Amino acid sequence: MIICIDVGNTNIKYAVYDGDALKISFRVATDLKKTSDEYGAQLVEMLSVAGIAAGEIEGGIFSSVVPSLDYTVEHMLRVYFGVKPYEIAPGLKTGLRMRADNAKEVGADRIVNNVAALQKYGTAKPIIVVDFGTATTFNILKDGEFIGGVIAPGIRGSLDSLVSGTAKLPRVEIEAPKSVIATSTVTNMQAGIVFGFAGLVEFIVKKIKKELKAESVLTVATGGFSEIMAKETACIDVIDKMLTLDGLKYLYHLNKTEEEK
Repeated sequence: MIICIDVGNTNIKYAVYDGDALKISFRVATDLKKTSDEYGAQLVEMLSVAGIAAGEIEGGIFSSVVPSLDYTVEHMLRVYFGVKPYEIAPGLKTGLRMRADNAKEVGADRIVNNVAALQKYGTAKPIIVVDFGTATTFNILKDGEFIGGVIAPGIRGSLDSLVSGTAKLPRVEIEAPKSVIATSTVTNMQAGIVFGFAGLVEFIVKKIKKELKAESVLTVATGGFSEIMAKETACIDVIDKMLTLDGLKYLYHLNKTEEEK
């Protein structure tokens, strides 16, 4: 079995695969103050609840957009699982062609999402990958190549900014109210966040499709708020919440195979 870890600004997502079969997946809050020992003890305990012993993990791979946790995660996997993990970083084989001014600036999570989208959905038509994470990112793939993208504010961060910047607005659950004409402070805020971001997604996807000039484009949504947003817009074709972790699994086997040649 192998463990795949996606370190994000808000959450750390874990998945354990036995071959191609997913055994378990879960997420924990990202905490910059936690040590590798704390992360390791937490992970060992969570896996044991699922009946998976640390000794059963034979390999690992991780992507990270939080540089200060890179060593923490790598050290944790070495000490608690005895594996030397692959890291999504320059030098790792991905097979992804990128049309970017500086490929090193492209986030590890975006690289993994792009690789996963091409592997799972093919190259027959252009693909737009929308990741509803801490930031809302749009990745555009055409003819098997990453040709560019868009980075917009994240849903949770926008709501937090609204609440912290005002004296009386409360924290609310991110869900769509019954009507855009809302009648309470809570539903007013929910309407603004959910329908506002639905409009942002629809407009950006529309602009991308216009520039692509393609007869057919596949739009794939991933990330924590993908299901909520997909209900409010007709431009999302597929919801794939495991896209990043599946991409890590693919990249692990790709690099393991190359290493064994």
